[in-house]
Amino acid sequence: MSKSQLAAAIAEKAGLKKKQAVEILEHIADLAYKNAKNTFTLPGLGKLVLVNRKARIGRNPATGEQIQIKASKKVAFRASKELKESI
Repeated sequence: MSKSQLAAAIAEKAGLKKKQAVEILEHIADLAYKNAKNTFTLPGLGKLVLVNRKARIGRNPATGEQIQIKASKKVAFRASKELKESI
């Protein structure tokens, strides 16, 4: 589902204009960006969590040479129990 389709569905369900629904979606995205470090929960869907990845040894697929991969942080989405059960 695209952003415009999602906005149209929200606008229709809530009785809003499509432009207002797009603004709501953008505001939710902004909140998620700002709060991803501290865990951002979307009720009924899941949450965004910060995961620390350890340094590790990998391989260059072209040459087979071993390389050192630095420790890093990534954002992961953990689906809620309700979402998992609906699928």
